[in-house]
Amino acid sequence: MAPELLTPRDLERLRGVHPDLVRVIRRARRDAAFFVIEGVRSAERQRVLVAGGASRTQNSRHLTGHAVDLGPIPLDWQNIDSFRAIARVVQAAAEAEGVSIRWGGSFTGFFDGPHFELTWAAYPV
Repeated sequence: MAPELLTPRDLERLRGVHPDLVRVIRRARRDAAFFVIEGVRSAERQRVLVAGGASRTQNSRHLTGHAVDLGPIPLDWQNIDSFRAIARVVQAAAEAEGVSIRWGGSFTGFFDGPHFELTWAAYPV
């Protein structure tokens, strides 16, 4: 078994996240340096993020444990390429694990580089 590369803080933030998505994140962490920003969110936290413009929906996949936000190491919100690099690794890990995901960097009209979610079609709530 491969050593755990996620930190205790990362693992805490993955608590309640769908096991298939956790499996993808664990696999991806073997090939890229990132940390878990956030996994499951409360409805109140989601309202705050929408009000502040950091999210666009009250129907976030974070509410059900079907999404995570990942940050590059080191974190630089302006370095879009670092988020794209993580996305390539996470998408490859998802393919290898047979898990259908969607990256927030591909959203129309709103770039959400840290965001990865299980697709609605494959993982309805």
